[in-house]
Amino acid sequence: MWSVGWVRAVILQKLEPQMTPQPNTVAPTTATLTTRGGWMAYARLVRLDKPIGTLLLLWPTLWALWIASEGVPDPTKLLIFCIGTLLMRSAGCAINDYADRHVDGAVERTRDRPLATGEIQPRRALLVAALLALMAFIPVLLWLNTLTQMLSILAVCVAASYPFTKRFFVMPQAYLGVAFGFGIPLAFAAVLATLPVICFWMMFANVCWAIAYDTEYAMVDREDDRRLGLRTSAILFGRFDVLAIMLSYLVTVLLLIVVGVMQQLHWPYFLSLGVAGCMMVYHWMLIRTRTRAGCFKAFRHNNWVGAVIFIGVVCSYVVTADVPLTLR
Repeated sequence: MWSVGWVRAVILQKLEPQMTPQPNTVAPTTATLTTRGGWMAYARLVRLDKPIGTLLLLWPTLWALWIASEGVPDPTKLLIFCIGTLLMRSAGCAINDYADRHVDGAVERTRDRPLATGEIQPRRALLVAALLALMAFIPVLLWLNTLTQMLSILAVCVAASYPFTKRFFVMPQAYLGVAFGFGIPLAFAAVLATLPVICFWMMFANVCWAIAYDTEYAMVDREDDRRLGLRTSAILFGRFDVLAIMLSYLVTVLLLIVVGVMQQLHWPYFLSLGVAGCMMVYHWMLIRTRTRAGCFKAFRHNNWVGAVIFIGVVCSYVVTADVPLTLR
């Protein structure tokens, strides 16, 4: 009996590795590729699921395009700027994730980004950014003037360098304001082939607006950014963050009033600034307690600030008797 039991034990020992469940080696399916390293991952990389950044980039561009065109923009230019805004914002997101690939995993809000999780390789993110930037530049090269083409190259350089400013610049939000406001000089250049003084007033207003809304955004990640040694306006302003945001909003509105006076815009424009100011007061109510949810909600609500001002610009030209309701 002892020998039979010994033989049985030896046989079971030999068979045990074969009886152990093996890892799943089935080839990945289309569904697997879609969720990891596939199209959905690339859509998340360029933030197609989060259009707020595209809208914040688009509204100032449309303000400038309408003012430069005196209320009647060329449809071709309008289409080029709308598509270009989407493409360049998407390219900027890809570069941003490449720059932040080593820190996004340590931040609660960004830990699921495709580069942080390894779904997309860094070199592929750079390739996506380059292709999107090229797609945005081709219409500019084909249909817009030389000044606009030169400014477009500068705009790409600014957008590509912005993500790296968080390493050394104490207030990268101001640099973001330049990047997000580059549609303003591009619009004036495309329509007028020059950059009038009003263009720079609008650019300055956009920088102040970006400091306000992106500081709200930075307040969401402030503790993570401080721990990682990154620099943001939320860290720079410290306990005066809410005050700094409201002052930035105030300067934004004042500068846009100057724009309206210089361009002799009509009452709908100034009414829209009043409505936008009320929205900014609402943002103060959201951020004064400095909760993550409140700050993020205020940031996202800035889309409506930009939209209201755009409606004011459009209506200002519509109420004049000599401007038709249709585009050229």
